[in-house]
Amino acid sequence: MGRGAQSLARVAVIVRAGAAPLWWPGLLAAAVGAFVPGLTGRRIGLLAGGALFLVTLAAVAFVRTGRYAELAKGATRAGRGDFLQDRDVTVRNWRRGHRWWLAGAFLVAVASAYVLPGAGGLVLAGAGAGLWLKAVRLGQRERRDDVLYWVRTDWVERGRPAGKHVRAYRTTGPVAGDAAPGGARRRRR
Repeated sequence: MGRGAQSLARVAVIVRAGAAPLWWPGLLAAAVGAFVPGLTGRRIGLLAGGALFLVTLAAVAFVRTGRYAELAKGATRAGRGDFLQDRDVTVRNWRRGHRWWLAGAFLVAVASAYVLPGAGGLVLAGAGAGLWLKAVRLGQRERRDDVLYWVRTDWVERGRPAGKHVRAYRTTGPVAGDAAPGGARRRRR
């Protein structure tokens, strides 16, 4: 990288990186919990889990949306020498940095089945679905603005693309990088 060049990661990819590692283990923990009678019984546990799923999905999907919009509004064009990080590298870095948290959350979700069967797993799945929805909404903004949003990798504190250390986003054209708007894999033609 040249002088003044930065390593940039896609904002939507960072957000979306946690969706699958929360969704699938959450569903697995909910399925395991459905076979445990628990203190409250299966029916109450799964009904409470369904309600908690919806609350968690909404909370994760809509929290800090103003901060994302503010950073997107003040975004500047990426420089010619800036290095755009591959989607796979961004996802791998996020998942490596959070692997112990993800494993711990799965174990807590399974253990919570002894109190509320399935509820902990559904909360985990709701968080994953909320992250996916947030990434989709970011993709809609990218399509509307006809740009892709990037953030400096040294500003992304613990996988938070809108954290307090992030001062501004950078933009590129809609065909830059290897991820589609919203952070999904770009389809090969």
